[in-house]
Amino acid sequence: MDMEKMDTEERKGPGGSSIAAQAGVLAVATIVVRIIGLLYRAPLTAIIGDEGNGYYGAAYNIYMIILILSANSLPAAISRQMSTKIAVGEYRNAQRAFHCALAYSLIVGTAGSLLLYFGAGVLVKQNAVPVLRVFAPTIFLFGILGAVRGYFQANQSMVQTSVSQILEQIANAGVSIGAAAFLIRTAAVHAGPTQRAVRGAMGSALGTGSGVATALVFMTIAYLRHRGFFMRRMRSDRGDVEPYGAIMKSTILVITPFIVSSFILNLTTTLDQMIYLNMLIDGRHLPEAAVTTVFGLFSNKAVVITNIPISVATAVSAAIIPNIATAYASGDIAETRRRAVNASRMALIIAVPCAVGLMVLARPVTMLMFPQWDTLELASTLLMLQAVTVIFLSVGTITNAVLQAIGRMSMPIVSAGVSLVIQTLALVLFLRFTDWGIYAMVLVSVLYAAIIFALNELFLRHYLDLRIRAWQVYGMPILSAAVMGAVTWGVYRGVFALASRIRGEYFANFMAVVPAILAAIPVYFFILIRFGGFTEEDILGLPKGMTLVRLLKKLRWLA
Repeated sequence: MDMEKMDTEERKGPGGSSIAAQAGVLAVATIVVRIIGLLYRAPLTAIIGDEGNGYYGAAYNIYMIILILSANSLPAAISRQMSTKIAVGEYRNAQRAFHCALAYSLIVGTAGSLLLYFGAGVLVKQNAVPVLRVFAPTIFLFGILGAVRGYFQANQSMVQTSVSQILEQIANAGVSIGAAAFLIRTAAVHAGPTQRAVRGAMGSALGTGSGVATALVFMTIAYLRHRGFFMRRMRSDRGDVEPYGAIMKSTILVITPFIVSSFILNLTTTLDQMIYLNMLIDGRHLPEAAVTTVFGLFSNKAVVITNIPISVATAVSAAIIPNIATAYASGDIAETRRRAVNASRMALIIAVPCAVGLMVLARPVTMLMFPQWDTLELASTLLMLQAVTVIFLSVGTITNAVLQAIGRMSMPIVSAGVSLVIQTLALVLFLRFTDWGIYAMVLVSVLYAAIIFALNELFLRHYLDLRIRAWQVYGMPILSAAVMGAVTWGVYRGVFALASRIRGEYFANFMAVVPAILAAIPVYFFILIRFGGFTEEDILGLPKGMTLVRLLKKLRWLA
């Protein structure tokens, strides 16, 4: 987005910038990033092996914890902090908030990097130590990157963040594969399998850092390119300038709830894993290999697949924080409500058909992505049950962002904390008194997501007096997705029956999944548009919206 044009839209008022357009840009980038991530994992695993993956995973988990506690929440927090100042024309204070964010990222990023490097021997087992040390500089780089991304998001320009994310993943994929292969190939002649696996994992970790460095270079160039515009806008500000000390204090107060909320969300996964494995292996004395294998089906297959559509909601949330914060800071509560409802609608319009599609095509999708025949039935069943979390977590992510945008940043912590306590108690009881096993994990995952969804809805009703028209927001997408699901299953079964006469099951499945998904998309949107669940105004808010409207009118989908 051109920055001068963006500024002109800001001056028009709170409705000058479209949530749909900004969210669409980030959503497309997120999908591209996920696809690249899926594509490069297979060749990387072939190079470093399962042992190398184990060392990489052990180091990566610690890296992510430190990243969450230091820099991971910076883009969302800074965009919220700056957008409230930009909304009222305090451009110099917004720039000072950016400077404070940079200072924060430099201090915390340096501390995090030093902790990973010098504390690696304590944080991970011996073979993963060199891998964790390779991750160390990435913490420092990511902090600066997060601050610059937050700057552009605060200015409601998501293109730079989107492009940087794609470049980051491309560099990550290329360097991970290349560095892993190079380091293994150049290992000493006497190096054993474990030493080679460690070197391969180090190459993969180097790819992560290279991706972040590439994105940072791009974002720095983007910032310098628009620096003249930023400076001109600052010179037009004649308001009072806050001291850096006060801005730094408010910046820390804004960042902290984001960090705590993210930490609780990530703590849930780790805690569930520990409870499940310990209670079944140590408590019930079940075979470790069997229990771990089944848990892997849930965490590395069902959860990985459902996280793909949920990541789109995460992208939407990044777009709506500055948009809603701007309306709220301007004192326009009605516009704030409208934008909050539209953001939830947008998430549901995407999440509901994805959830239904995963339920209907659970086995075909699992077979396509993870064709391990011995565990296919269990993995696909887990995916079918887990799919409902796509709806709850997608909306929960959006409502978290809305609460943060209106300054109620502690509320997502409350909803995540309450959900964590309830689902943890439920998991312990289920594993102790039932034989549900891995299905207990699925059940508490759904419970956790549903509680966050419900509590956030209550908070928004209290703080914004938000009243959602259930039929338009929930009913229409669900009805449209139900019809879509029936059509999708029919197309899949028909094509599968024909294709299976030519070659084996995997080929027939691949040939049937693609047309089934291609049929699902137009069917869903046709019904949704005809029922009024997706209006002309909604479509105009999308990238190339006018072109889409003209096409749909030619097809007589729109009047």
